Amino acid sequence: MTLNNTYESRLLRPETLAGAGAQLALLMLLDVTAGLGAAGWLAGAVFTAVTWSLLTRALHAASSPGPFGPANAVTLARTVLIGGVTALVVESFASGPPSVALVALTSVALILDAVDGRVARGTGTESALGARFDMEADAFLILVLCVHVAASLGAWVLLIGAMRYVFVAAARPLPWLNGPLPPSMARKAVAALQGVVLLVAASGALPLVASGLLVLGALASLVWSFGRDIHGLWRVRDRAADPVPHTGRAADPVAGTSRSRVAAA
Repeated sequence: MTLNNTYESRLLRPETLAGAGAQLALLMLLDVTAGLGAAGWLAGAVFTAVTWSLLTRALHAASSPGPFGPANAVTLARTVLIGGVTALVVESFASGPPSVALVALTSVALILDAVDGRVARGTGTESALGARFDMEADAFLILVLCVHVAASLGAWVLLIGAMRYVFVAAARPLPWLNGPLPPSMARKAVAALQGVVLLVAASGALPLVASGLLVLGALASLVWSFGRDIHGLWRVRDRAADPVPHTGRAADPVAGTSRSRVAAA
């Protein structure tokens, strides 16, 4: 009985249940308003299942779980929107260009990205779990937007979305990449720029050549940001040989926060 209760407490988290329910409602709304087909529904269902599983596991594994908190609720709402964007992007490969719904959902998701951190600081509910949750949501949204934009501009756009994941993978054989980084407004600005530029390119508001140049500029700024941080980490690599665990918000190639680019990965 104890084992069954433990299993149910892991699976039936109210937060993940609420998120899954909201995701289903959004997919139904998109089905009515944007004509979501089988490909979009499948992508949305997979996104919901994976998010449910990973978030539930993370909540259970948190050293100090505590309440879910308002900041995490904002991030969860943003994740639901990202699920809708994912469904629309996948559907676009089967049924043609997505509707304005993709631009609308992405715009709100990017706005909320500036909200959850402020809510966490304002309510004193910052946590490693919240930082990781926010980070993964940011990274996946950028990757999905890259997939959509790459369909018209070329596969090179995927470098923007893949760069963070490549960095995380490289940090395993090169642990000095896990070293701490000083706060940087430039890093944050470059990170925010990626989402805005990809949104503009995805909207089709600009001619194809203009969109390509804009995205290329965003990629160049991201390469510069990564290069600067990698150079800084290389210079202090001896001090990173025996890293001290970080408890603050970890940095991210997409989110652009300070401490370390992969400390929470």
